[in-house]
Amino acid sequence: MLEKKKIAVLFGGCSTEYEVSLQSAYGVITHVDRDRYELYTIGLVKDSGQWLWYPGDPDRIAQDTWAKSPECIPVWLPTDRGVQGIYYQKDGRMQVLCLDGVFPILHGKNGEDGTVQGALSLAGIPVIGCGVLSSALCIDKEMAHQMAKQQGVLVPASRVVRKPYDTLQVWTDAKKLGYPLFVKPVRSGSSFGITMVQQEEELIPALERAFLYDTMVIMEEQIDGREVGCAIIGTDDLLLGEPDEIELSEGFFDYTEKYTLKPSSIHVPARFSPEISARIRKTAETIYRTLGCSGFARVDMFLTKDGKIYFNEVNTIPGFTPHSRFPNMMKAAGYSFDDIVNRILEDGICMKKEEHGSSCPYSTWSIM
Repeated sequence: MLEKKKIAVLFGGCSTEYEVSLQSAYGVITHVDRDRYELYTIGLVKDSGQWLWYPGDPDRIAQDTWAKSPECIPVWLPTDRGVQGIYYQKDGRMQVLCLDGVFPILHGKNGEDGTVQGALSLAGIPVIGCGVLSSALCIDKEMAHQMAKQQGVLVPASRVVRKPYDTLQVWTDAKKLGYPLFVKPVRSGSSFGITMVQQEEELIPALERAFLYDTMVIMEEQIDGREVGCAIIGTDDLLLGEPDEIELSEGFFDYTEKYTLKPSSIHVPARFSPEISARIRKTAETIYRTLGCSGFARVDMFLTKDGKIYFNEVNTIPGFTPHSRFPNMMKAAGYSFDDIVNRILEDGICMKKEEHGSSCPYSTWSIM
């Protein structure tokens, strides 16, 4: 029998999307092939950011009671790249847990923005999914749009606002964009801090709300069309899911609707012709490759009534909850939840093995 690969799943984190991460991690953990992978679940405590190895019942992760478990073991990243694992303490002695890869399921800031990817890379631990640069680019809506635009992809007109800002200038820029428009934190996810602004008097309160989530805010024109998406797995040879289509009753696809689908509905496959679906997939692939994505990601776009496709954003760690779009797009393409989780792990380990070379020189329970 082949030796099982040792994989750590990171969950939790110091982010407004902490709760979503728990549900996504639970989805991943409960669909990993345990005959092929030895799984270690490591949570980042919401407030302190402490890393804890939690070897207990996955249900407690979904219920957010995991951090109170007496089974939790504090862990630390090494400063020696040769370790290729994480340190922990057992029986009063420092030991190392060797890893073939880390699968971060951390949404939003300090998880999806390149920070944890950078920390793991410095420690010489292979990361499954997008790397430091692509993660940082994709979470920055302005930078991602500018790069995609250079490749001929249509993007919404926008203006970036920083503090201190000139109120009159902001009103002038907004008028040029036209109402309604969207105000968004430049680097955030799950629609936190986003407001649809219908008229001028709503603009400044919307900006201030967005500044609660980031130091840069973007004002963006509204694209009159349906939001569509495409799930992608891989780095060189890409596996694309069936595009989906979000049908809104009103407003926009906010946090509540993303995770409860009330009152929105998602159609997958999208209700478009094969030709339009092919164009959506092609645009998604262009964006994915332009931003240097690897492993997996979900590319979100808008499709207008006249058939134009506009880039919205890339989620480098999309949700893996029962309501999440990524697994459902892959399911529509014929891949089960188990299939996609294990495909991501397999592809990720193969890619990272080429980058990092030999594995950890220590045994799982060796004493340092």
